[in-house]
Amino acid sequence: MKKIKYYLDKYKIIIILIFLILFLGLAILYTILRPNKKQEVIEPIVEEIKEEVIVEEKIKVDIKGSVNEPNVYQMNNGDRVIDVINKAGGLKEEANTEYINLSKKIVDEMIIIIYSNEQVEKFKEEEKEIIYIQYECVCPDNINDSCITKNDTVNTNGVKEESSVEEDNLVSINKGTLEELMTLSGVGESKAKAIIEYRETNGGFKKLEDIMNVSGIGESAYSKIKNNIKL
Repeated sequence: MKKIKYYLDKYKIIIILIFLILFLGLAILYTILRPNKKQEVIEPIVEEIKEEVIVEEKIKVDIKGSVNEPNVYQMNNGDRVIDVINKAGGLKEEANTEYINLSKKIVDEMIIIIYSNEQVEKFKEEEKEIIYIQYECVCPDNINDSCITKNDTVNTNGVKEESSVEEDNLVSINKGTLEELMTLSGVGESKAKAIIEYRETNGGFKKLEDIMNVSGIGESAYSKIKNNIKL
């Protein structure tokens, strides 16, 4: 015991220094390895932002006609017409998709009408069928956003085929006549007159997006006609 006491007294300062070094080392190690509180705060915020982005990507589409459950459905941005049909319980037996572009990407506030065989036959009997490439829509009414448009062609079997759209087939928003502008989806006489009035007042459209400055033509309407117009 005397020897131990002797050595403790003799090397007391060294022992204290060793303990201090160990303590400081452990403190530094704890500081390095302890959880980052900032990261803990940031991560939930990032998750909330991700959730908000996901919510913003949801769109609503109205599907009517020969489907089992016609209604307004919330869909994901990037879904196709066929996805909406499946969401609505699928097609009824009498459904006819001859005029419908099943692979068309949907947009917010889109209206999809699935006709029946009887309706399609009636359209043909009344010569309401429009399959010429220069027209905007093959359907007899322009409110059906799922119709095959002039970006597509229909062969004799009613099968959709891809085709290239030549510049001459597009409607000029700077030079188009009232009648030509009215061939655009959702553009009636009043909107066509508003387009002409805008270009005359403002010296024409500088870019396609400027058409959204015309009263009654918002982002939704522009998305439906942007591939069918030129300056």
